[in-house]
Amino acid sequence: MSQLKNVEARILQCLQNKFLARYVSLPNQNKIWTVTVSPEQKGRTPLVMVHGFGGGVGLWILNMDSLSARRTLHTFDLLGFGRSSRPTFPRDPEGAEDEFVTSIETWRETLGIPSMILLGHSLGGFLATSYSIKYPERVKHLILVDPWGFPLRPTDPSEIRAPPTWLKAVASVLGRSNPLAVLRVAGPWGPGLVQRFRPDFKRKFADFFEDDTISEYIYHCNAQNPSGETAFKAMMESFGWARRPMLERIHLIRKDVPITMIYGANTWIDTSTGKKVKMQRPDSYVRDLEIEGASHHVYADQPHIFNAVVEEICNSVD
Repeated sequence: MSQLKNVEARILQCLQNKFLARYVSLPNQNKIWTVTVSPEQKGRTPLVMVHGFGGGVGLWILNMDSLSARRTLHTFDLLGFGRSSRPTFPRDPEGAEDEFVTSIETWRETLGIPSMILLGHSLGGFLATSYSIKYPERVKHLILVDPWGFPLRPTDPSEIRAPPTWLKAVASVLGRSNPLAVLRVAGPWGPGLVQRFRPDFKRKFADFFEDDTISEYIYHCNAQNPSGETAFKAMMESFGWARRPMLERIHLIRKDVPITMIYGANTWIDTSTGKKVKMQRPDSYVRDLEIEGASHHVYADQPHIFNAVVEEICNSVD
């Protein structure tokens, strides 16, 4: 954990705006690692950003300053990931999902955030949606960035979108074990393995880091006891599919909660989900858009365009 702390400190040093990094203790003894940027900004609804599988607060470094220019921004490591506590999650998909969602709500309550603009990427998008079903009064606008776990698994194999090669490689290496077990087995070679499987990460963050800081960060986020990862495994059928697909439930979000879905034009996630969400919510605000030149990690592939789009959404709230 101390290595993760050191690498993350190098990343957060890049922030220009004032920030506060600390643990938020929940009543059940779990701790959520939280970074709040521009805490002095008052009067506007804060933006809360939820990272995806295997991520952490550090991966938002290309977005934090820009998105906190006029409002407070909260980012946190999901329970079971990054520097947050790593409890044992329930083994069933519904129980695991509920544990994540309850931790987000308890975190919000502890920080005293009355309502928020809630943004989630990938697994974070799935959990932000689940949260909005349960606590709609807390969400002023739901922003889903390349969200995971929406479509139902097609019965016809020809309809299945091919996942990227690195994902297939990781899946074939692992078989039945936890998704990131290979990183932990790799030990000191882990950062090199991240670099080999995902050389694109180094390119995405090249404006800030010329070295392997981001590969090291991803490695140390995931080299610890698998907790959130085991929960994610309980929630998924195979890497691309959720056992409880969100398209079957999105209509349960209160009608007055506006939703914007942002996709990378070159993503492996099924972008037709946006249209399907519109059909499920005919009387609600649903907008979907694609960002050219971006794949799954939209926020890092095209940070300037992504930041501008998110800022426009935030300004529409207040």
